Amino acid sequence: MKSPDGPRHHTNFVIITGLSGSGMSSATNAFEDLGYFCVDNLPVTMLSTFSRLLVPDPDGKIAIEKATLVINIRERHFLSEFDSEIKKLKEKHLEPFVLFFEASDRILQQRFSETRRPHPADNGSGLLESIRAEREAMSDVRRRADLIIDTSDHTVHTLRRSLIEKFSEHEDGVPLQVQLMSFGHKHGVPREVDLLFDVRHLPNPFFEKGLKKLPGTDPKVIAFLDKQEEVQETSARFADLLKYLLPLYKREGKSYLTIGVGCTGGRHRSVRVANMLGEALSGGGFGVNVSHRDIQK
Repeated sequence: MKSPDGPRHHTNFVIITGLSGSGMSSATNAFEDLGYFCVDNLPVTMLSTFSRLLVPDPDGKIAIEKATLVINIRERHFLSEFDSEIKKLKEKHLEPFVLFFEASDRILQQRFSETRRPHPADNGSGLLESIRAEREAMSDVRRRADLIIDTSDHTVHTLRRSLIEKFSEHEDGVPLQVQLMSFGHKHGVPREVDLLFDVRHLPNPFFEKGLKKLPGTDPKVIAFLDKQEEVQETSARFADLLKYLLPLYKREGKSYLTIGVGCTGGRHRSVRVANMLGEALSGGGFGVNVSHRDIQK
């Protein structure tokens, strides 16, 4: 069903089309992040068949909740059959949201020059003439689009952010998934970390009687560390920094962020601080998970 007018669009059926090189592939990735089932280069004559998956069966079950289809000029029946196939969908009370992407001739020329891919409308007249020919051929499809997006001034990241803001069911878009990982420096820094906090400056339970062999999740180790002023202040300052940084990472289109917290062996201080950070960040609109790589070593 087509969404009401406005800056946000809540729809379960989106058709992506537009000019070659205008960002349709990047847009598809954004819709995948939003939970849409995406099909690239679907033959336009298959629209009606595919649409059955979006209609409830007699038991009220739907095979696919949300779908995005990419159909462009590379599909040979696209221009001649698109309008009639859309009419068939309307007869079934399905009205896809048609999203049309375009960009200036100069930007499209630049993108094709960088990728060195042949233009699908190339007839030997050169790149610029191919771009103009496709623009003219797609003019009728463009006129029936529900939303036209010019990507000339967009990067991959800003385009993704714009689409998620427009089509997410949630006001704040897709939650950023945050992985907090404690580790021991003597076992090596995890290769996948995006941010790293070092807590080897904190008092070490390893040298306290009765605590050496206990993990950082043991109540005795927790009690020892929590009474240390440096532990409380370090954790609070790290948490404040992350509460500032995480929305910025999300704004730039990052879906996953791995934060490493390291001490010497990865059994005591890093474990406790990682857990404290996890508690501080929970409920802040992020998906937070805490793991301890070296706690058993």
